[in-house]
Amino acid sequence: GIPVIAGSGGMISDIDDAYVEAEKVGYPVMLKASAGGGGKGMRLVETKDQMEQYFKIAQSEAKISFDNGDMYLEKFIDQPRHIEVQILADTHGNVVALGERECSIQRRHQKLIEESPSPVITGEIRSQMYEAAINGAKSVNYIGAGTIEYLLDANNDFYFMEMNTRIQVEHPVTEMVIGADLIKYQILCHAGIPIPKWMNKIKLRGHAIECRINAEDPSKKFRPSPGKITSFHMPGGMGIRVDTHVYSGYVVPPYYDSMVAKLIVHAPSRAEAINRMIGALDECVVEGIKTIIPYQRQILLDKNFQTGNINTGFLDNFKYNNGS
Repeated sequence: GIPVIAGSGGMISDIDDAYVEAEKVGYPVMLKASAGGGGKGMRLVETKDQMEQYFKIAQSEAKISFDNGDMYLEKFIDQPRHIEVQILADTHGNVVALGERECSIQRRHQKLIEESPSPVITGEIRSQMYEAAINGAKSVNYIGAGTIEYLLDANNDFYFMEMNTRIQVEHPVTEMVIGADLIKYQILCHAGIPIPKWMNKIKLRGHAIECRINAEDPSKKFRPSPGKITSFHMPGGMGIRVDTHVYSGYVVPPYYDSMVAKLIVHAPSRAEAINRMIGALDECVVEGIKTIIPYQRQILLDKNFQTGNINTGFLDNFKYNNGS
């Protein structure tokens, strides 16, 4: 019962299948790895002439990354918003929706800044998204914490994209606006303890924003910046949270995800949260490696971001001023 994007009815076994399904749906289309995540194994195919090349690239990337080359195909929605709904489900048939997250600020399909609530979601759309997310989770007898992810088009129509059957990197922004520990309740759900009734009545309080701090150099086309952190200081105080595993003297390896910390702020309004995050980023000290902190600071100062005029293509047209 969840609205879905037009696409292939199942897995695409070879390039011939891809051509047939793309003709049914109509170009442009998105090729996606069934076992994919983080943008890996995903390619935009705008014309028939591109299909063979991109199919081979996407499938090869999927096999290397996930040891699974199964592909599927969807109609491409131009510059949508990426909105996701956090859910919890227990073993007693109870499912609750705990707010939405705006995750449209992405680079190469990797989220950089997330916030809750979304600046554009109205009460009516929120209720529809909640209902679809809850029904979807119930239909597969889901248990634990999970996220139903949607694409929202320019007409405010939303479509199911995927379900993340786990806790996600951006879960702190939800925790900040609902005032509850999602990890705790995920464990309790799996332990057979019912979701408390008060969770059905949660109202989002204030606004939260998260910046993913990655070890990359934005002035050099986001070149990875592994190495030893010689000095490390994160901000603190009211409405500021830091999740990290690194410390002064820690060596960032070149083999894994480049994220070294998550910086989360909470404030009564979105405007105050943006200002608080800018101040928090200014207090960050990470020496010995390069990070995307100055890049994120410029995004937060951008007028379109501040007015909520964003979509998944936002960073494609964003001009970075080399940290100035």
